[in-house]
Parts: sequence; C-alpha cells; structure tokens
Amino acid sequence: MYQEAYTNCIEVQLRTSKSSYSKKRRTADMASTIPATSGYEGRYVDGFQLYLQGSEEHKVMCEFIDKTLPDEFARIGEGKTSLNVLGVGSGGGEMDAHILSVLQSKVPGTSINADVVEPSQELNENFKALVAKTPNLQKIPFTWHSMTCAEYEEIVKNKKETKRFDLVHMIQMLYYVTDLKATIKFFQSLLREKGKLLIIHEAASSGWNTLWKTYKQELCTKSISDYLSAGDIKNCLQELGLKYEEHALPNTIDITKCFTKGDEMGEKLLDFMTDQVHFHQSLNADIRTGILDLLQNKCSSKKDGKIMFDCTLTALLVYA
Repeated sequence: MYQEAYTNCIEVQLRTSKSSYSKKRRTADMASTIPATSGYEGRYVDGFQLYLQGSEEHKVMCEFIDKTLPDEFARIGEGKTSLNVLGVGSGGGEMDAHILSVLQSKVPGTSINADVVEPSQELNENFKALVAKTPNLQKIPFTWHSMTCAEYEEIVKNKKETKRFDLVHMIQMLYYVTDLKATIKFFQSLLREKGKLLIIHEAASSGWNTLWKTYKQELCTKSISDYLSAGDIKNCLQELGLKYEEHALPNTIDITKCFTKGDEMGEKLLDFMTDQVHFHQSLNADIRTGILDLLQNKCSSKKDGKIMFDCTLTALLVYA
C-alpha cells in the first residue's frame, strides 16, 4: 500500500521542485511571502533539483519511515478507534502521503483524520493532486489550513476546544520560527495520550551545520537570519524537559563538480548550498576560497576520488 505513495512521492519531487524548496530549507516557518531577493527562480531552483537528485534526501526519509516508524505507529494506535495526524509545513505533501500510507498499513480498521498547515495555496493544491492520484489516501478526510504555523497557533489558542493529535510531524521546517522553544512547546502540547511529535532536521554533525555556522555572517543575509541545526532543537527539548528519541539518517551528496569553476552543474549546486544566486559573483574572492576549502576539508569526505558532502539528517521523536 505505502509503496504506491512512495512512488508518487518520487514522481512529484521534480515536478514541484520550486514549491518543494520553500518547504525544504528556507521557508520553514513559513513566512507567508518569499523575499524577491532570495533567488527562488531559474538556476537557483535548478540547483535544488540537482541537490534533490544527488542526495536522495526524500528516499532517505522514506526509508526511515518504512523501517523505524511502523512499530511506533502501532504503539500510538493501540486501543484507539481513530487517529488524528497533523502535518506542519507539509509543502507538496510528499512525506505526508508516505507517512499516512505507512500508518494505514499498521492500524487497519482504524479511522485516520489528517490536518495540514501550509501557507502556500500552490503547495496545498499540489498536495491535493497527490491525494487524488493515491487511492488509499482518498479514504482519509483532510482539513487544509492555508496559513503559517504562527497563525494556526493563534487560532487554536483562541478556541474553547482544542483538537488533539496522535502524530504531529515537522519535517525540515523549523528554520524560520521566531521562537523555537515556544513553537515546539505548543505543538507538543497538542499531542494525545501516547502521541508523538516527529521532527526531521539537518544534523548537528552535518556539513550544513559546519558551513552555515562558520559563515553565518556572510550567508544568513537573505531568507534566514540565523542557522538552526538538530543540535539546537535537542537543546531546546532538554530545556523544556521533554523526553525524546534520536535517530540518525546518514546521507551524502557528490559535490566534486563544485570545485571546477565554470562547471554549470557545480555552480548551480553551490548557489543552492550557499543561498546565492551566483556564488562566484555574489561573494568576494577570500570568502569564496574559504567556503570552498571548508566544503572540501571540513564538510565532506573523500570516496573513490569524489568529494562527498555530509548532508546527514536527524529524526527526533518527542513523547507526549
């Protein structure tokens, strides 16, 4: 059953690459608009496509969902006749669809209701199209909230009755939250008994963390003002006194072409990785040299003559 959702997930990835990117790294708390200067067009989106193809990030996440979450889903659903699932920053719905399909397979006969919080109407339409082509998902009632998570939180807090969820997931979407601790505390508070909050984010040990925290001043100037890793999220969970499980999702991408100036694929990938429209034109020579040295010697490993950038993810399962 859920293999069908995974196949659809892969089919949709490149078709919705521009909109998926707004979920993937930079629109994560879902600012309602994207700055005109942030470069989400043309070659920048091409860079994201190259990253998505090369790193197989969605495949890695789907494998984690397939191998680790089924038993967790069985525990969450034990003794319940219905389950409520909330996706926060769901984008085009690729991961949501896979999660829901796996959940269906583990709790047959249990009704499932899905809520989606996503400010982009375009992304919501992509998600609805994915549901329309996945027969088992058509059995699930969906409630679409076309708003930011901050707006959703405000609405929920103003209601007399609060809907509770058995699973809340936040995948690659915490980069833009204004108050990380308050956001996590709120969504964790929505969990029902035995419920779990699933957070998937870039690992503290990843090359992303090394790159963006080393060159924070130069890179955090467009769509984000600070960089957040899974290590920062773990610190927040510990400060809140929340119990959680941690799972590593190892992943790499070949960035060898990034070190050949003039290579179109390499330069587009560099644009994506550094949030620049044109890496070699946007940053001065000293900064470019420093970033390239860091990427090669601190963020990557060598394998069969290739430079493999560490883009490992961390999955955090937070208890109710």
